Amino acid sequence: MHYLSVINYINMKCFKLTLIFFSGVLLTILCMSFIQHRQQQAYILEREKEIATEEEGPHNGGGKTTAYPFFSKIPDFNIVFRKRALYKGSSIGYHLQEKDEIYYIVSGKGEMTINGKSFTVSAGDAVLTRPGNWHGLKPLNNSELSLIINYEK
Repeated sequence: MHYLSVINYINMKCFKLTLIFFSGVLLTILCMSFIQHRQQQAYILEREKEIATEEEGPHNGGGKTTAYPFFSKIPDFNIVFRKRALYKGSSIGYHLQEKDEIYYIVSGKGEMTINGKSFTVSAGDAVLTRPGNWHGLKPLNNSELSLIINYEK
């Protein structure tokens, strides 16, 4: 009887040690997966030449434009950050603004109209359009107008 007690004791100790060992291995694997996942999500780099799409001017603006929808395919990312190039004959059509939106002019000159009042914008200008206001934008002098558009989805 004493012999069986010793065998059971050893089996129980081996079982506990095996359980502790595999628990440690599992915990290590989970921690490494979490760390690797966090490192992979530290930043996202997108290059405009890889995401460029030819589109008509938004909001029925017509004409030819190039959109660069940075980070548009990132899940759970609620910010729109888009570069757009407007060419001769194109525009961002006159439309009602529903959320705060920023237009930053990167290059060229354009005519922005807000609530019926038009003014010139050029490289280095930033315009915040507020909800409840009408606005549109077109390039001036038959040249290209390049801008960054930013707003919450």
